[in-house]
Amino acid sequence: MPGPPADVVRRLYATPPDRFVAARDAAVAEARQAGDPRTAREIGRLRRPTVAAWLVNLLAIRRPDLVADLTQLAEALREAQRDLRGGTLRELSAQRRAVVGALVAEVRRLAAAEPAAPPAGKLPLGEVEATLNAALSDTEVADQVRAGRLLRASHYAGFGEVPRPQLRLITGDDEEPTRPERAGRSGVPERAGKPGVPEKAGKSGVPDRAGKSGVPDRAAEARRAREERAARAERAKRRRAAARELEKARAELGRAEAELSGAERAERDGAATLDRIETELAELERRRAAAEQELSRAKLTRRGAERALSAARRRAGEVEGVLEALDAEEGDAMEGDHEAD
Repeated sequence: MPGPPADVVRRLYATPPDRFVAARDAAVAEARQAGDPRTAREIGRLRRPTVAAWLVNLLAIRRPDLVADLTQLAEALREAQRDLRGGTLRELSAQRRAVVGALVAEVRRLAAAEPAAPPAGKLPLGEVEATLNAALSDTEVADQVRAGRLLRASHYAGFGEVPRPQLRLITGDDEEPTRPERAGRSGVPERAGKPGVPEKAGKSGVPDRAGKSGVPDRAAEARRAREERAARAERAKRRRAAARELEKARAELGRAEAELSGAERAERDGAATLDRIETELAELERRRAAAEQELSRAKLTRRGAERALSAARRRAGEVEGVLEALDAEEGDAMEGDHEAD
């Protein structure tokens, strides 16, 4: 079902909030006089915006070109965030601050040109800036801003288009495999040491890996064992640290999601309360208008009754005067008769 006429919507949402209800009721009355009750009902459903939302709507209605530039910047930011292009992100972030600052300045200028706007010192420009930043990160907010039908200010909570980093848990399997010892020309593995330096050979010409007693070099084996144990311990330590960080991150994520859920629930409740109050206010305003009309009719009736009462009193006085005159004449006549007798 089509909504109310676009020109009526733009005119209403460009009206300061303290005059919105009166302007909306006048538009409803015009639609009813034109014989269009459906449009009158649709206009009556329009809700009054907050001052901050009105300022953003004023920007979208008066300067749609600037809002279009904001939309293009938002798309560029989302693309850079998806591709994780650090240099582009830094450049666009600087551009973001400049664009939002320029838009806030334009909002201040537009408000100054509105006779019924609040004083410059009382303009909620911080909420306007937060809403514009939210429009850069949230496509739903951006659509509302572009349409010029925002009802209340928005704040970006850090969820949405920004991609989450790809986390990787490091385990022992990520270690590089131990490289085998290099073999010498005779096929016997060389000892770790400086490259190109041959081991000391025995009487048979084969490199002598044993000590003077012919026992294998247990010191080197012990050293390798210690190094392997140390590496395993280090990997276990890193694994425990990563597990703790993961647990902490999950806990913070749970708290953030709970806070977001609570904030969204509070926002919905607040919006429902505001809608209910505005509906009640509209009904009270309608009843007040009806009561004022009834009072005017009662005053007219009272004045008519007062005039009728004055006329009746005047007539009653006149009749009483006639009766008194008749009584006097009758008394005079009776006295004359007595004298005649």
